[in-house]
Amino acid sequence: MGGRDKLLEPAGGLPLLTRTARIACAAGAPVVAVLPPRSPQRRAALSGLPVALVEAPQPARGMGHSLATGIRAVGSPDGVMILLADMPDITAADLDALLRAVDGHAIVQATTESGVPGHPVVFPRDLLPELASLDGDRGAKPVLARHAGRIRRVPLPGERAATDLDTPGDWQDWRRRQ
Repeated sequence: MGGRDKLLEPAGGLPLLTRTARIACAAGAPVVAVLPPRSPQRRAALSGLPVALVEAPQPARGMGHSLATGIRAVGSPDGVMILLADMPDITAADLDALLRAVDGHAIVQATTESGVPGHPVVFPRDLLPELASLDGDRGAKPVLARHAGRIRRVPLPGERAATDLDTPGDWQDWRRRQ
């Protein structure tokens, strides 16, 4: 991102992190945001929102480490939704659709309208110990692979479930489509 923080880029008039957190809060469940150490601007973007902030002590260890840190912080709820903060097209209605598909056993995964797997993903309680042991850059992909037969896919409109903004080019393309 050329030194810029992608989560602080404006999306819909707000920093993307703020926008995503507001949408998550609208779903009605407790929200936990995992942040790297020394991230005052991200903390400020979440200020005033009912979001529990958790610090990933070693973010260089990858997304798996960050996910595990967040999972260990939530205790033992019935399940968790992993919502990546860099997905600007996800809506509160999308989160509601995923939560309505939860049955206590299935992994509920958003897909694009054409069926391409994406995010968010809801994991049931029995998989939380596996998520809490993640490390590295693969995120929860190993857990999804081990439990592929339990995945219930929920299509979201368009490409929402696969649109993430990681590079300046991604941001430029997304802004052009808005």
